[in-house]
Amino acid sequence: MDLGLKDRVYVVTGASRGLGNASARALVADGARVVLSSRDEKAVARAAADLGPGAVGVAMDNADPAAPERLIDAARTHFGRFDGILVSVGGPAPGSAADTTEEQWRTAFDAVFLGAVRLARSAAAALGEGGVIGLVLSGSVHEPIPGLTISNGLRPGLAGFAKSLADEVGPRGIRVVGLLPSRIDTDRVRELDALSGDAAAARAANEERIPLRRYGTPEEFGNTAAFLLSPAASYLTGVMLPVDGGARHGF
Repeated sequence: MDLGLKDRVYVVTGASRGLGNASARALVADGARVVLSSRDEKAVARAAADLGPGAVGVAMDNADPAAPERLIDAARTHFGRFDGILVSVGGPAPGSAADTTEEQWRTAFDAVFLGAVRLARSAAAALGEGGVIGLVLSGSVHEPIPGLTISNGLRPGLAGFAKSLADEVGPRGIRVVGLLPSRIDTDRVRELDALSGDAAAARAANEERIPLRRYGTPEEFGNTAAFLLSPAASYLTGVMLPVDGGARHGF
């Protein structure tokens, strides 16, 4: 199936590793060109080099108010156009509701919530018909995840923002979509499993609760993201798509 990605240009944040990187790889593999961003200058440069001439790396923190303009400008400067953005950011610090500090909430709000809102709003202003805005959120949008209080608090709010934005920009032919990963086999998820004191046992218990009985791969997530961002998904907007092997129990 031709997704229609050839020569389209996307910005993907948090793309030096994990889900952002997997998404960028899938986009480039199907002919798109990508501006990758990450706070780590060396890591994002390596990630872009691995993807070849269809990718450019920019060191940038999602929480930086200058990020949207710089990233959109990079897309237009290097590749001559801007067709969409996938906003991905590393997960906030784990912790319980009682133990999470106010400073942790502030830091996460700036990076995870306000940074994503700022990027999405700027993209919406810069995009034309056929443009798309994607947000990498979490299964916590629907079901709180034990030990991830900050994610449980912020991700549902971003989903609400995305739905509101989808309604507002839809008449201009711009789509807004959300992806809700659960147990995808990334460094972040392995680190969370390790917090239990027995990573192997935690993984086995989590897999037992997933109908497909396994963690997803970054490649599976990336392929899903590439489809949602592509013209092949042109009649999908305002959707929050679980990428979780069936782990969500609701419809």
